[in-house]
Amino acid sequence: MSDTLARLAALRGTLRTQPTQGNSDLVALDAFGTNPGALGGYTYLPSKRGKNMALVVVLHGCTQTAAGYDSGSGWSRLAEDYGFALLFPEQQRANNPNLCFNWFNPEDIRRDYGEVSSIRQMIAKVVAEHGIDGRRVFVTGLSAGGAMAAAMLATYPEFFAGGAIIAGLPYASAATIPEAFDRMRGQGGPTGKELELRLRNASKHKGPWPTLSLWQGTADRTVAASNANAIIEQWRHVHGVGASPARIEDIGQHQRQVWTDPHGSEVIELYTIAGMGHGTPLDVGTGYGASGPFMLDVGISSTVEIARSWGLVPSFEKRRDARPSATQPENTPDPFGAGSDRGGIQKVIEDALRSAGLLR
Repeated sequence: MSDTLARLAALRGTLRTQPTQGNSDLVALDAFGTNPGALGGYTYLPSKRGKNMALVVVLHGCTQTAAGYDSGSGWSRLAEDYGFALLFPEQQRANNPNLCFNWFNPEDIRRDYGEVSSIRQMIAKVVAEHGIDGRRVFVTGLSAGGAMAAAMLATYPEFFAGGAIIAGLPYASAATIPEAFDRMRGQGGPTGKELELRLRNASKHKGPWPTLSLWQGTADRTVAASNANAIIEQWRHVHGVGASPARIEDIGQHQRQVWTDPHGSEVIELYTIAGMGHGTPLDVGTGYGASGPFMLDVGISSTVEIARSWGLVPSFEKRRDARPSATQPENTPDPFGAGSDRGGIQKVIEDALRSAGLLR
C-alpha cells in the first residue's frame, strides 16, 4: 500500500490530455456485433478502392481518441495515397476515464470476451462489407493501444498477417494493479518461458504466426524499454528464431534489429529510437503525421516504415535517412491520475487507478 501511494504521489498532476483533432473522413462504425467490451469504432476508406484491399487496425494510447491519433500519426493520409483501409477502435470513458484500452484486465484480453472480442467483431464487419483481403489484416497501437495490439495478436493470431507495437507491453504480463505498475516500470514480470506459454494458451492456433514490428524509445520513462525485449522473448520461439538478431542496421542515430526465420523471412524487427521519450515516432517532413503530445518528430516515421514492412508502401521507395534529433521531451501522461478530494485514502487510490485504466 505504501509503495502504491508513493507511486501515485510521484506521478500526480502531470496529465496532459491529447487534444481532440477532428477528421471528417473517419466514419463511425455501427452495429458490428454484441460488442462485449462496449467500444466505439471508426473506419477510413480511400477514395480509390481496389479489390482485396489490406486493412490496418489502429489502436490509440491513453488520453487519445481515434481521430486525434490518426491526425498525429498520419495513417489516413498514407492509406489514401496507397489504397488500403483503416479501422480505429476507440475506448469509451464509461470503460476507462483516461481512455486507455484495458490491457491489464484478464476479462478484456481473453479470446471471445471483452475488448478483444469487440475489436474482432469490428474487423469481421469491415472485412465482410468492404472487400478486404482477409490475408492482409494488420494491427498497430501505441502504449496501452500497443499492449492491446499484443493482446489481439495473441488471442486471434490466425486473423493477422502482422502487428506493430509501439511502446507497448507483452500479452498477459499483468493481471493485478500492483503488477501493472511494475510491468510499466520494467520490474518483475513472468519469465520468457511463461510469457511464451501464455501466448500459446491464448488460442488453439499452431501457426503460421503474425510478424512483429516493435518500436521503443531509449528515453521512455513511462513504459520501460525492457518490455520490448520481453515481447521478443514471448514470440521468438513460435517463430523459431534465436535470442540474437540475424542482423543490425543503423538508421542515423537509431537502430533496427531483425530476426529471420529458418526460411530467411523477416519475422521480428525492433526499432530502438535514440533519445525518444514515450510516444509514436514521426518524421513530419514526409508529410505523414503531425507532432504533439505523444507524437514525437524524431526523424523517422514509424507509420511509413511499418506500412513498408507490411508491403503496403512499395519497397522500391528509398527509405529516407533518419535525421539526427535531440532528446525528445517526454509528454508523460499520468497513468495513475490524481484522485478526487471526496475523502478517504481508499477513495483517492481507487479514483487514481480508474484514471490510470487500472480499475473499472
